Amino acid sequence: MLALRSTLFFLWFAVVSVVINVLALPLLLLPADLTFRVAALWSRAMLFGLKYIAGVGLEIRGNLPGNRVLIASKHFSMWETAAFMAILPRPAIVMKRSLLRVPLYGWYCRKMRMIAIDRAAGASAIRSMAADAKRVLTQNRPIIIFPEGTRKQPGDPPDYKPGVAALYSQLKVPCVPVAHNSGLFWTGFLKRPGTIVVHLMEPIQPGLPRQQFMAMLEARLEEGTRHVLDEARTSREFRSDGGMDCKQPQQGGTT
Repeated sequence: MLALRSTLFFLWFAVVSVVINVLALPLLLLPADLTFRVAALWSRAMLFGLKYIAGVGLEIRGNLPGNRVLIASKHFSMWETAAFMAILPRPAIVMKRSLLRVPLYGWYCRKMRMIAIDRAAGASAIRSMAADAKRVLTQNRPIIIFPEGTRKQPGDPPDYKPGVAALYSQLKVPCVPVAHNSGLFWTGFLKRPGTIVVHLMEPIQPGLPRQQFMAMLEARLEEGTRHVLDEARTSREFRSDGGMDCKQPQQGGTT
C-alpha cells in the first residue's frame, strides 16, 4: 500500500508540475508577482496530493513575525523547498547556483530572484549572498537559508555553516529558527503517511555577537527538531505503518 500510494502521488506531482510549469511560461515576461502566485499554486497542489493521495498532512505551529525576517530551517528533503512557497509570502530561498541551470525550475527561480550562491567561491560567495539578501529585504520578503548548507538525515549531528551568521550580522533583522520533521515522511520516492509538523520558533532578535548567535540558533533548532521528530516517532499514526529505518536523534553536544 505504501508503494502504491507513493507511486500515485509521484504521478500526480509529475503531471501537475509539467502542466503548471509549461502553462506558466508566458509569465516569465510579466511582473514577478504573477510567478509567485503560480509557484504558490504549484506548492499547494503538491500539499493537496500529499494529503489526499499519500496521506501526509501538514501542521504549522507558531507565527511569522512580519516579512522582513531571516528564516533558518532544517533541511531534510525536497519537501521544504517546495512547501515554503505556500507557507511563506514570496520567500527568497538561498540555493545552489547550479540549480538555476535546470530547465523550467531554474528559469522560475531566476524570475523570483532567489538567492543563488556558488559554494566554490568562498568568501566572495558570502559577500554576494549578503548583497542579494539586502536587496530582497527592500521588497519586504522573508529570506530562507538552510544553515547546514545541504540536506541531512534525521538524527545526523549538526554541521552549521558560517553563511547564516553572516546574513544575521549584516541584515540586522530577527532570525526565526524553523524545526520540522519532513525527513520522516518524505523519504525519497516513498511518502510515509503521517503529519509533517513545521514549528516557527521564537525569533532571535538582531544584535548578538556571531558566536552567541550561532550557539543560540543551533541550540534552539536542534532541540526543536528533536522534539518534533520524537513526537512523530511515538505517535500512533507513525507506529501503525510498521516502523521505519532511520537514525535516532543525537543527544547532547548541540548547545
